[in-house]
Amino acid sequence: MDRSPPRRIRLIGAAALTLALTPPALAYSGDKLAGEAKIGIEKAREIALKAHPGKITDEELEREPGGSGLRYSFDIKRGKVTQEVGVDATTGRVLENAPEGPNPD
Repeated sequence: MDRSPPRRIRLIGAAALTLALTPPALAYSGDKLAGEAKIGIEKAREIALKAHPGKITDEELEREPGGSGLRYSFDIKRGKVTQEVGVDATTGRVLENAPEGPNPD
C-alpha cells in the first residue's frame, strides 16, 4: 500500500515552497523604520518619479547622512540608464538624483 501523500497535496506543497523562496519583483526594505517617516512610501514614490520618470526597480527606507537622516532611496530605470533618487522621509525633499554609480548597492 502506497503511504505517500496524494498527488494534489504534493503539488500544493511544491507550489507553496516555490512561492516562499521566490523573491518579490520589487523588494522594499525599511518596514522597521516606516514608523519614523513622516512621508509614506506612496508619496515618496510620486516625488521620486516626478524627479525622474521611469520604472522603479528597487526601493528602500534607510538611515543615511543628509537631510533628516532618514530617506527613501529609489533606483529608477529609464531606457538604459538607472537613476538613484533619494527622498527625505521627513520633508519629502529630493536629496539625490544622479545616475547609479558603477558599484550599485
